[in-house]
Amino acid sequence: MKTKHQVLIIGGGTAGIMTAAYMKRKSPEVEITIIEPSGDHYYQAAWTLVGAGTFNFKDTRRDEASVIPKGVEWIRDYAERIDPEAKIVYTRASGEHRYEYLVICPGLVMDLDALPGLKEALKTDFVCSNYTDPLHTWEVLKNFKGGNAVFTQPSTPIKCGGAPQKIMYLAEEAFVKNGVRDKTNVIYAAPGSVIFGVKDFADTLNEVIRRKKVITRFFYSPVKIDPVQKKIWFKYVKPEGNLDQLKADSSIKEEFRDDHLVEMSYDMLHLAPPQRAPDFIRNSVLVHQEGPSKGWLNVNIRTLQHNKYADIFGLGDVAALPTAKTGAAIRKQAPVVAENILTLIRQHTVLEREYSGYSSCPLVTGYGKMVLAEFKYDNVRDSDPLLSKFWDTSKEQYSMWILKKYGLPYLYWNQMLKGKMME
Repeated sequence: MKTKHQVLIIGGGTAGIMTAAYMKRKSPEVEITIIEPSGDHYYQAAWTLVGAGTFNFKDTRRDEASVIPKGVEWIRDYAERIDPEAKIVYTRASGEHRYEYLVICPGLVMDLDALPGLKEALKTDFVCSNYTDPLHTWEVLKNFKGGNAVFTQPSTPIKCGGAPQKIMYLAEEAFVKNGVRDKTNVIYAAPGSVIFGVKDFADTLNEVIRRKKVITRFFYSPVKIDPVQKKIWFKYVKPEGNLDQLKADSSIKEEFRDDHLVEMSYDMLHLAPPQRAPDFIRNSVLVHQEGPSKGWLNVNIRTLQHNKYADIFGLGDVAALPTAKTGAAIRKQAPVVAENILTLIRQHTVLEREYSGYSSCPLVTGYGKMVLAEFKYDNVRDSDPLLSKFWDTSKEQYSMWILKKYGLPYLYWNQMLKGKMME
């Protein structure tokens, strides 16, 4: 096993594999090594469909070895510390690994302990998360008999910020099919101020909410769960907001408490757990030390080069970028990282490739319906020009559902992970 590497990538998920594959296609002679501990590679974008009973969980997994690009070395180990001054990555089992260029993309971790009661609640038959166990979500949906069905998310950054509402739309239709919708309150309670940040897509989603009679609660940030009493508490986080100006809704078992706390009972609860960067990144000098991006990798939002260390790049969920953390975003980030590193290797010149902030959120609004939300930095719509010739992707489309369920999984495994279709 080599311990000195030309390009060392930490993370063999979507970002690491796409970056390595793209770089190898562009320059087969470049020596690339990936450090990744897991033997499994998941297409997590399909877990929403798994949680709604319309996709086979087994089809979301492949052996990690099968997706490692040809000619790329795989070190199956845990990265535990980075010394950017000495240009060394310390691992759990294989020792020190020196690098010329380092790509950091280990993803993020679910911080279950950050929400008191969550870890215990997820072991019950009433609380679930597609982020941790979509098969359990489907069991909870099937067994739901009515009452409060609450869907929420934390105030931390999360991967695929639209996912908590996607499963809600599908669950609402599942409740109709199961004959329990007329005795169910579907409640969306989230810390944000709107259903979606880009107006064109928000307009459509607000129509979906009205049609499905979803009860919305914005500025609700979950702070505690009691899995025995089946209650969740939210902090009302509207700037300069005051609960005294609102009225609790007893029909959804909502009660206002002291200190801007809202208590709500649930009969089913789906949530995205709080999420954070892995400890070896979060506790390093490589992250933002203060401000709203504290604890996330400090990179230039255009070139994806580290803002202090020119030989380090970062992308994917761990990077502090003002856009959604999605696989679609990575598809546009990976070529930028790859091309900029190749430029440095060949010419030692100023970087030219830039990332626009593009991301995409396939917002499933029901069985057979989807809105394809594409956008870039500053919440500017950035829809694909080819797709837009045939469909208005800001509206619910059956064709977009087909893309989500069949087209995107095929393209992920057979094109994107091989470094194709990424420009």
